[in-house]
Amino acid sequence: MPHITAIVPAFNEELSIGSVVIGANKFVDQIIVVDDGSTDYTAEIAKKAGAEVIQHSQNMGKGAALKTGFNSIPNTDIVVTIDGDGQHNTQEIPLLIKPIEDGDADMVNGSRYLDRKPNGTPIYRRLGQTVLDKTTNINSGLKITDSQSGFRAFATYTIPSFKFNKTDFSIESEMLMDAAGDFKIVEVQVGVSYNSNNNGGIHTKNPLSHGLSVFVKLLQDMEFRRPLYYFTVPGLILIITGLALGLMFFGRYLDGQMTTLMPTIIAGMIGLGGIFTAFTGIILHSVSGMIQQSMGK
Repeated sequence: MPHITAIVPAFNEELSIGSVVIGANKFVDQIIVVDDGSTDYTAEIAKKAGAEVIQHSQNMGKGAALKTGFNSIPNTDIVVTIDGDGQHNTQEIPLLIKPIEDGDADMVNGSRYLDRKPNGTPIYRRLGQTVLDKTTNINSGLKITDSQSGFRAFATYTIPSFKFNKTDFSIESEMLMDAAGDFKIVEVQVGVSYNSNNNGGIHTKNPLSHGLSVFVKLLQDMEFRRPLYYFTVPGLILIITGLALGLMFFGRYLDGQMTTLMPTIIAGMIGLGGIFTAFTGIILHSVSGMIQQSMGK
């Protein structure tokens, strides 16, 4: 039987952390709760429930909590991550670890949307998550249906691939992008509960500001991981726009409908900017390819 360790990042989850630890303890050999600077009794309750607790002196973000957890695990075969706010069903842990045990996956993503059935997710939240899913998939080349899931399983040999550069909730997308190409990632359908009565976890964070912050981080990643999308595609759009406007304005000038070439010049400048942007993407794409080739990827 493989040795399984669960990592639970938690911030002010005193109302739910105990049940999460007790529930997960039925399916794993060890539970590590990373208390990310909580100001309530999260750490104390987690210890009494049977978890090993590592405490941050201040709130550093989910990404930092996961990094601490991954860096602290002993010899183990499979790592499961689960949020401390009670939204995940600990009874589904075996669903996550089975593909790894069977040799069918290196990383398993618990998806709330794989079956595309309604699961109680608020519409505004799902719309934002869809945008993040699409952006993550462009960056990684994956086809993930729930890029923001915190319910995952990892074979331990995948851990060195994770950079943990992100300290906030964008860590979920970053881990997918880090693993893409090197490991087989599969998804399994999991449930979710948004009725947790916690008073400090992810649900208290404004979904709009949360989604926008993650989206901005993903765009920043796209600049380096997918320069053709970030630079070349917008550049081509600018070239086409500049060319179309330039021809239209110049035609109007020749017909006497306009008395100045200034609009035509501005359109030409838009087209030139597009050429510069497009070539920037092509050059960065070539450099990225050479770097990856030199790294053996």
